[in-house]
Amino acid sequence: MSQKAYRLLVRGTVQGVGFRPFIFRLATSLGFSGYVKNIGQGVEIHLEAEQADFEAFLRRLRSEAPPLARIESVDYQEAQPLGLKSFLIEHSSQEESFVFIAPDIATCEECLKEIEKPEERRYRYPFTNCTNCGPRYTIVKGLPYDREKTTMARFKMCPECQREYEDPKDRRYHAQPIACPRCGPQIVLIESRTGKTISESLDEAIKLIKKGKIIAIKGLGGFHLVGDATNPRAVTRLRKIKQRKTKPLALMAKNLETIKMYARLNAEEKKWLTSSRRPILLLTKKRDLAGISPGIDTFGLMLPYTPLHYLITREIPLIIATSSNRKDAPIIKDRDEIKPELCDFILNHNREIAMRADDSVMKVVNGRPLFFRRARGFVPFPQPVPESLKAEKQILAVGGELKNTISIYKNGYIITSQFLGDLDDYENFDYFQETLSHLKKLFSFSPEIVVSDLHPDFRSTRFARRLGIPHLQIQHHFAHTLAPLIEHQIQPRERVLGVSFDGFGLGQDGQAWGGEFLLAEYSDYVRYAHFDYVPLPGGDMAAKEPWRMALVYLRKAFGPNIPVLKPLKQIPRIKQKSIWQMMESGLNSPLTSSAGRLFDAVSFLCGLAPCRIEYEAEAPSLLEAAAARCQEKIKKGYHFSLLNKSLPYKLDFRETIQEIVSDLKKEVKPEIIALKFHLTLVQSIVEVAEQARKEEGLKRIVLTGGVFLNRLLTEKTERLLQKKGFSVLRPTFYSPNDESISLGQIAYVLNRLKNLSGKPENF
Repeated sequence: MSQKAYRLLVRGTVQGVGFRPFIFRLATSLGFSGYVKNIGQGVEIHLEAEQADFEAFLRRLRSEAPPLARIESVDYQEAQPLGLKSFLIEHSSQEESFVFIAPDIATCEECLKEIEKPEERRYRYPFTNCTNCGPRYTIVKGLPYDREKTTMARFKMCPECQREYEDPKDRRYHAQPIACPRCGPQIVLIESRTGKTISESLDEAIKLIKKGKIIAIKGLGGFHLVGDATNPRAVTRLRKIKQRKTKPLALMAKNLETIKMYARLNAEEKKWLTSSRRPILLLTKKRDLAGISPGIDTFGLMLPYTPLHYLITREIPLIIATSSNRKDAPIIKDRDEIKPELCDFILNHNREIAMRADDSVMKVVNGRPLFFRRARGFVPFPQPVPESLKAEKQILAVGGELKNTISIYKNGYIITSQFLGDLDDYENFDYFQETLSHLKKLFSFSPEIVVSDLHPDFRSTRFARRLGIPHLQIQHHFAHTLAPLIEHQIQPRERVLGVSFDGFGLGQDGQAWGGEFLLAEYSDYVRYAHFDYVPLPGGDMAAKEPWRMALVYLRKAFGPNIPVLKPLKQIPRIKQKSIWQMMESGLNSPLTSSAGRLFDAVSFLCGLAPCRIEYEAEAPSLLEAAAARCQEKIKKGYHFSLLNKSLPYKLDFRETIQEIVSDLKKEVKPEIIALKFHLTLVQSIVEVAEQARKEEGLKRIVLTGGVFLNRLLTEKTERLLQKKGFSVLRPTFYSPNDESISLGQIAYVLNRLKNLSGKPENF
């Protein structure tokens, strides 16, 4: 039979995952001649083969692809034969790029075996990697993904590494970050205050950690502050350094056996802990550790994900590994950002971090991920959009103000950035701009349309206005609702009831929304119901001092004759009086429907929340932890009212507060009150959903917003809605908090473009 020639273009996550070596091995095993190379759009393959063999190649291309590869499409056509005698890996082309790269991946088993064997040349080498593992997103400076476009470009390969790199049978064949002790990055231990080099040995750093010292250790996406988690003095010192009194600290454990000593673990949680993504998993405590997560019923635990971490935890089975940034600032990626007072020593290395990325944080709820922070290991991810929403325009979404992310749309896919933090901090805003520049370069992205939040004073909104391109704005909770629709490939014109609970989002009426039920589809929404408005005395200060909202809800429930409760005795009468005056005059007291603020109030009334919180959602977290500790079997919550005379309906929780106060006077345990309150919220959501089904015929419910990071609330609401016959959507590989706002913003613009024939000038 005569041979034919074929040209293939493979799109997806196919660079930096050992895809070209895989194609080389597959093609040569079938006796093909031709070539494979990285190009701007993906991987190009030229094959000269017989028809039957070519069909076998196509089948095996998908079924035997490397574990880190994600093939989105394979296009092919007949081509002119080139008369090649063998199969080659060619140099990458420099054309315009829109190709997906893999996220940073945990060290594979083969590499771990190498660093543990004294006879191996990479024995105890902290930067060991291969095509199946190691850094990707955090070292890439541009595409195509080749060594010269990564931060490994400065390290010239030694002859042995070069041989592995060029050997098609070696698992390091064309592994761009390949390195060894002879030619690769090196570590150095530095005294923080003097800048003096102490050692180039990891052993010295391990000894210092064992002695209770705090070391800033450079990892994949930034520096961790590391200390011995079982040393109370080290924990206390680290908290003092970080100025973090109560906020939980992340832990890294040697192995699953170590984790099982301190936390409960089910099969799904085990799967995520040991996955190549290596997130921090929030696990229920089995026994406590002094000072790690006070008042909370979970530990944030992860397993080592680089050789450096493995070597440290082999000697110290449980370490604190918290980000080294100052409060609310981005994770530190360069040594010169570390202030002398931040740590005792710095374990630095000379491989540059191209893009910072925090550790990802998640829980498992009802068998599925619930992301608190989506970053290392999960970014970048190409989110496909439904065929009917695809557009030719390139779109930038700048997200909200808090827990910001950026999303870009190009060629049928959305790329959402890693968690960027709160933009009210100038360093985070710099990080926002740094990340946008990186994404533009990485994906040859040039925005033609920008979309932002409705709030005119957000830094992200002001930034969008300055770009000088067509600019759309979308309401905060509507964007929350759209994010799961695009993630789960819901088609246009399908309506859902979006239950969007959080702390704050500017509403269409100018008030502070946050307890919302929206009848929504991609094109628009109707506010179906919301928590009844209450004052927010002091504005943002009310979110930091839960006692203010406790007073607000007591006043709403009891009028001027509020009961005297023990938690309020901590607050001076003059302060309470000033809040009363604010509420009565309306001065600096905007109205809010926020679900988050109701949680704050109840947490304080139960004596759980402090007068002033240290970190966001501390009060609700303490309330959730108390509810989780409740041993009594309680099936019903408190009473509430659904005021449904006209849209939007209102949920009134006056009876709830009255009954909570009654329980407090009877000295009912806070744990029981906390659980009953959670059940009240679950019942209120289901009642509104049933009303919407009766009136509007809706059967699909979306649960989103930061309040649904509450495991108990999400778990019970999801199960009860499903039991009642509803289909429930929630973010799975995105966070329900404000990180997903930019994703929802893109969804809105895509639908607008579809309805306007793709012409932004018609906006």
